Amino acid sequence: MLQNRLSFHQSSVSLEIKGLPDYSNNENKGQISIISDWKLNIIDKPLIEGKIEHLVQIMDAFYIYSNLLITNEIPLYESRLIDIKADSLHIHNIVLKSSKPDVNPLIIKIGNSLLSDIINCFDQLNESSKVRIKKSIDFNNIPKKVRFGLYNKVNFLKMFLPPFFSICSLVLFSFTLIYFYSPPENKEKNELINLK
Repeated sequence: MLQNRLSFHQSSVSLEIKGLPDYSNNENKGQISIISDWKLNIIDKPLIEGKIEHLVQIMDAFYIYSNLLITNEIPLYESRLIDIKADSLHIHNIVLKSSKPDVNPLIIKIGNSLLSDIINCFDQLNESSKVRIKKSIDFNNIPKKVRFGLYNKVNFLKMFLPPFFSICSLVLFSFTLIYFYSPPENKEKNELINLK
């Protein structure tokens, strides 16, 4: 049986997924539900590959790390498979730990553009209708502040208050201009009326 192969590309990063459809769920030939192999290729960096469990953990790590960067938290993610931390504002240090004994960890330094490209490839994979991945974020590795933010519902008052104030100020400013504005034509008419 031939395996299906899908590739997701973004600038200098490509993600390749190989696998089979799950015929027990009546899936099409072109779909992939049983992932047998994946490869993350970053230009000028070593090839990253592994099992499906590794892919899910690495994707979760990158998503959590990018969330920490966006929310101005301390950008640090540590797990038994991958560690990601910021060396500086523009350099990110990734340490991939092998599940096999006596294998040294792989250390990769990437910039913001490569981080963005990797996240984009993962987004393409998540949005693809041809691949099904069981997603399971390990909430034990997420800092409590970020975990609370993931569960927290949107506060509508904070969401609607700024636009409400801006609309009110715009209306108030417009009425003020209309009230004090006196066009030149009206001044001439008023002068003619006053002369008579």
